[in-house]
Amino acid sequence: MLAIAAAIVFGFALLLDLFDTDLGAPDLFNWNTLVLIGLTLLALYFAGVGSGPRSGTGSGRRFYGRRPGRG
Repeated sequence: MLAIAAAIVFGFALLLDLFDTDLGAPDLFNWNTLVLIGLTLLALYFAGVGSGPRSGTGSGRRFYGRRPGRG
């Protein structure tokens, strides 16, 4: 989810840069600020934040069909 949000922020920053606009707030919505927000979201995504709960989902081993060691 954070990677999608980062992609949206980067796309918005690209549009602001291409159209050379600041949306009336040059100190708030400039290109550098949006790139830093996008990089922060990507760093959080790579750190595993926002990936959902992982505890209680089992050991992670999935057996499809006949389980090994069973007759």
